[in-house]
Amino acid sequence: MALQNTQFNAIMREYDRKQLHSQHQLEKRTEEIYGKIPRIEEINQRMVSASASKARALLKGESNDIRDLREEISELSLEKRTLLSIHGYPENYLDPQYECPLCKDSGYINGEKCSCFKKAAIALLYDQSNIQEILEKENFQTFSFDYYSDKIKDEVTGKTPLEHAQMAVRKSMEFIDHFQDLDGNLFIYGDTGVGKTFLSHCIAYDLIHKGYSVLYFSAYELFQLLADQTFSRDDENASYTMDSVCEADLLIIDDLGTELTNTFVKTQLFSILNERLIKKRSTIISTNYDIETFSNVYTTRIFSRIMQRFTLLNLIGQDIRVQKTLGGSNK
Repeated sequence: MALQNTQFNAIMREYDRKQLHSQHQLEKRTEEIYGKIPRIEEINQRMVSASASKARALLKGESNDIRDLREEISELSLEKRTLLSIHGYPENYLDPQYECPLCKDSGYINGEKCSCFKKAAIALLYDQSNIQEILEKENFQTFSFDYYSDKIKDEVTGKTPLEHAQMAVRKSMEFIDHFQDLDGNLFIYGDTGVGKTFLSHCIAYDLIHKGYSVLYFSAYELFQLLADQTFSRDDENASYTMDSVCEADLLIIDDLGTELTNTFVKTQLFSILNERLIKKRSTIISTNYDIETFSNVYTTRIFSRIMQRFTLLNLIGQDIRVQKTLGGSNK
């Protein structure tokens, strides 16, 4: 997954901040030591002077042997470490102190991203997903089939709520496993409280931990944001928001149908879906509407793209929130 330029730049700015902080701290420690152990300042000046003299000699062709310089530097370094230790300081007190000693807070090791860069990317993606705190509670580790009945059968499909849920989770896992290879999208529909949003969060959690950018909006929140920016003539921010919505590796539009569905919303929704399909970016839509109602509410162009390019996942059963409140399950 390639970070967007704004995301990459944000991470690199943080590395710049860390290096600048490290440099400031080193300057403070150096000033402290020079005040308490003046000999160390003399040693550092001698090391700089000796290195400069040898460099000038090499440039003039007077010598190409640097063994004497190495020996002198080694002796001076040993004296410096000894002095620090005698005065109760760590021997590396005048070395730069990095948060990540592997890459020295640069983010890269031999041209490859350091493990700390990957952690920073995941943290940023979490922060920008809009659902950071929720995902710590709602993921596949906390998902339970206990709230889906294995006794009642749906009249249309002949399957139980448990079988529907098991199929939805299986398809979701396939979606995650093949996310990089497939141009996949999910349309999760069913009554209120059957786990549609929870399942979306589970998928988001796994993909963020794989390093993909995930952006979550409730339908109301997304279209209200776009409307506020569009009708306030905030063209720059509206363009930035739409770019972010269209560029994220995964966009989740939750509870589609709870927004005020008007011409503006339908136009924006079609533009988002169409642009993301062109860019081969994945989208998850959840809605309380059944297929027939959805087709009647939204335009033929939107419905056509959903039917042709999305995998349909139907969750059925009793409201899980009610079951939790009552302290039971459907088993």
